[in-house]
Amino acid sequence: MAEMGLKDRIEPFLRSLPAVKRPERHVHFKRKLMWTAAILILYFVLSNIAVFGLDKNSQDILAAYRAILAGATGSIILLGIGPIVTASIVLQLLVGAEILPLDTTNPKDQAIFQGLQKLLVFVMIVLETLPQMFGGYLIPDSTIAASLGIDTGILAFIIFIQVALGGVLILYMDEIVSKWGIGSGVSLFIVAGVAQALIGGIFNWNPPRLDQPIGLNVANIGSNLPVGIIFKWQWLLTNIPQSTLFSMDGILMLLTTGEVLALIATIAIFLMVVYVESTRIEIPLAHAAVRGARGKFPVKLIYASVLPMILVRALQANVQLIGSLLYNRYGIELLGTYNQYGTPQPPGLMFFLNPIHSYTDWLPPYVQSYYPGIQTWEIVLHFLVDAFILIAGGIVFAIFWVETTGMGSSRVAKQIQKSGMQIPGFRRNEQVIEKVVSRYIPKVTVIGGAFIGVLTLIASMFGLIGGVGGTGMLLAVSIIYQLYEKVASEQLMEMHPLIRKFLGEE
Repeated sequence: MAEMGLKDRIEPFLRSLPAVKRPERHVHFKRKLMWTAAILILYFVLSNIAVFGLDKNSQDILAAYRAILAGATGSIILLGIGPIVTASIVLQLLVGAEILPLDTTNPKDQAIFQGLQKLLVFVMIVLETLPQMFGGYLIPDSTIAASLGIDTGILAFIIFIQVALGGVLILYMDEIVSKWGIGSGVSLFIVAGVAQALIGGIFNWNPPRLDQPIGLNVANIGSNLPVGIIFKWQWLLTNIPQSTLFSMDGILMLLTTGEVLALIATIAIFLMVVYVESTRIEIPLAHAAVRGARGKFPVKLIYASVLPMILVRALQANVQLIGSLLYNRYGIELLGTYNQYGTPQPPGLMFFLNPIHSYTDWLPPYVQSYYPGIQTWEIVLHFLVDAFILIAGGIVFAIFWVETTGMGSSRVAKQIQKSGMQIPGFRRNEQVIEKVVSRYIPKVTVIGGAFIGVLTLIASMFGLIGGVGGTGMLLAVSIIYQLYEKVASEQLMEMHPLIRKFLGEE
C-alpha cells in the first residue's frame, strides 16, 4: 500500500515534466524520415556552435569517449548523450536490484520509469557539468570576462548554462526522434559523430591542431602528418625515400603511423558486425484463425543489440571523471594520478579501469614509450581488467536492457498472443508460448551480451580510422544495420497496416 501511495504521489509530478507530445495516430514513413533528417541537421549545427567564454587551455576530459557519447569537444553539446546514458544506467540498476519496485511490463509503471529517467537526466546534466568546471577542465577566459566587465565566476556560470542547455536540447531531440522519427536519437547521434570522425580520418589534409589543448591526444604531439589517411599516405610517399619506406621499419611505420592496420581493422569490424547482426534463431509461427498464414519471430544472436556497450563505456567514463576530479581538485591520489592531458597514470586504480582504445594501450613497446618504467604485468592486468569489464558488463546490461525495454519472454509471449499467432505444435496459450520462447531469449541474451563484449574488445585492440575507437565503430555499424532493418519494417507497415498490430504499433 505504501508503495502504491508513493507511486500515486510522484506520478502527477513526473507527468508535469516538459515532454514531446506523442503522435495520436500512425506517423507516415515520409514524415518520420523528415523529422529524423531535421534533427540530424540540427545536431550538426549544434556541434559547431562553440561554448562562449571558454579559455583555449580548457581540456575535454571525455575526449576518448566522444565516439560513444556523441558530444562535440568545445561545443554546447559537449555532454552529448552522456546524461541520458548515465541516467539509464542508474535507473536500470535501481530497478534490477528491486530498490525501485517498478514492473516495466505494466503501462503505468513504465510511464513512471520514463518520467523518473527524464528527471534523472536533468540531475545528471548538472552532475556531469559541475565536476568539469570545478576540476579545472572547463576554464572561463579571463580576457573575455575583463572585456565584458564581469567576474570570471559569472562567466563560469554562463558557460555552465550553455553546456546544460546543450544537454537539455539533446534530451528532447532524442525524444523527438523516438516518437516522431525512425529509431532513437541516441543511436542517430552516435552514427553522426562516428561518420563525421571517419570522413575526417579519410579526407582531412590538415595536421593535428596542437594549438588547441582541448581533447589533445598525447600520441599526436610532434606529428606533422595530415589527419586524413589519403593525404597521410601521400605525405609519406613524398617525403620518405622508397628504400626506407619499404624496409622492415618503414613497413611497420606504414602499418601503425600510416594507419594501414587501422584501415584493415575498420573494414574487418564492418564485415564482422554485419555478419553477426544477420545471425539469428527463428521461432516458427502460424495464425490461429487463418490457415496457411505463417511467420517467424527472429531472436538475434545480439538480442539486446550493442546498446549495452554504450552503458558499459559510459559507466567507465563517469568513473574516470570522478577519479580525475578527486585528483585535480582535491589532490586525492588514492584512486590514481593523472597527467596534464587528463590521462590516468600507472600504477593507480584508474589506469587499470581506463578502457583500451588501440594497440598503443596494450602492446608493450608502445605502452612503455608513453609510460617509462611500467611493468609488463601492469600492461597485462590493464588489458585483462578491460576485457572483464566489457564481457561481464555486456552480460549484465544486456539482461537489464531486455527486461526494462519489454523484450523479455513474458512481453514477447503477450505480443505473439495478441497478434493472433501461435507456435505450431503447441496450444495457443500465453503461458505455453512464454515457456517456449524462454528456451531461447534468456540464453541468447547472455551469450549475445558476452559476444558483443568480446567483439568490442577485439575492435578496441586496434586503432581505427579517424580515431573513432573500436567501441564507436562497433556501435555505428550495428546501429546502421538496425536502422536499415527499421526503415524496411516501416516501409512494410506502410504497405500493410495490419502488420503494425503484430509489431506492437497502434
